[in-house]
Amino acid sequence: MTLRDAAAEAYREALPALVASVGGGLLAGVVLSGMEAELKAVPGLLVIVPALLATRGNVYGSLGARIATALHQGLIEPRLSGADERLRAAAAAALANGVLASVFASVVAYVLLLVLGRDVASLGVLVGIALVAGVLSGLALTGVVVAVVFAGYRRGHNPDTLVGPLVTTTGDVFGVLFLLVAVRFVLLVGGVV
Repeated sequence: MTLRDAAAEAYREALPALVASVGGGLLAGVVLSGMEAELKAVPGLLVIVPALLATRGNVYGSLGARIATALHQGLIEPRLSGADERLRAAAAAALANGVLASVFASVVAYVLLLVLGRDVASLGVLVGIALVAGVLSGLALTGVVVAVVFAGYRRGHNPDTLVGPLVTTTGDVFGVLFLLVAVRFVLLVGGVV
């Protein structure tokens, strides 16, 4: 295989994922632009949005890379099995890391906004939103990552090429969507709505 053939193959594999990434990013932006009422109701929410979205891409991109490496090394089989301890451990660690990073970001944002003298919602509200959004988007992203990596691998594609753009995209879409759900849920439970 020549360098040109390798480059053409890489583009063939990556182009659909990159196109999906652009479309998903635009969709996430549309959802975020529709959250004007929620952003006004929870001062400081906009500050944590970039951190929450970056967390999704980083944590679940890492999960995808771990699974892809395990597939390439023959440590796991490309099928779902409740008995696969490595896959369960990697998924649980990613979910825990995603939720903890979300909660940490909300606490840091709260403290920073207080120090700067800015208007900020209560710590409980910000942490509650981050916790609910982290769990919901984490569960969805874990399913997407495993499905994409396994499906790509079974079809002969390099899952490392697919997982980056698709995890970033689904992380943005699910992250903003579940952020909206979390805000509405926390405000409803708190009696604000």
